[in-house]
Amino acid sequence: MDNADPVGRRVLFDVDGTLIDAVENQRRVWRAWARRYGLDGDEVYRVALRTRPLETFAQVAPERDPHECLAALHELEDEDVRSGVYDAFAGAAELLSALPAGSWGLVTSNYEHRVRGRFARTGLPVPEVLVDAAAVARGKPSPVPYLLAAERFGARPEDCLVVEDAPSGVLSGLRAGMTVWGVNAPVAVEGVHRHFTNLAEAGPAILAFVAEVGAAR
Repeated sequence: MDNADPVGRRVLFDVDGTLIDAVENQRRVWRAWARRYGLDGDEVYRVALRTRPLETFAQVAPERDPHECLAALHELEDEDVRSGVYDAFAGAAELLSALPAGSWGLVTSNYEHRVRGRFARTGLPVPEVLVDAAAVARGKPSPVPYLLAAERFGARPEDCLVVEDAPSGVLSGLRAGMTVWGVNAPVAVEGVHRHFTNLAEAGPAILAFVAEVGAAR
């Protein structure tokens, strides 16, 4: 990237599980999906936690058309964005407001319209750079989503901080050659350079990274 800024630092946040607490919403959506197909909601959700949707369908409903299953899931997810109750994690609004404009973006496995809906419901600001599932052919744990975000900023990967809660996102950031910090988990995800039990605890360090104070991994 010839136009990369050699000094400017950027923070790239995951969304679900990092800024937005959507665990109960995801559980409700998968249970509702399971009811449509006469399946056990708890079992379907257990599978969905460790697989991508198409892989989930292959395991729990192999006889069903996966495209039909995905359309039904998307319908339920969109309805949940409109009517579900969402909470931002403690410290999220304060942190995003304190970061300099243009210094942070979002990299999510969800879709932009859902992210915007959830952020509107929780009062979080939406940044200019937002890489969603539709923007890439290969999602996390591939490095592609985070590399695309860095490219949109004109930033070098080594000048980017990834903030994640999930193993697939952590691996994506590491493969992209970025600094990766983990949040919102009692135990550190393997590979993270720093671990914080919650987002609020990580806030001062994230602000320091952008300001290039104490920015070492």
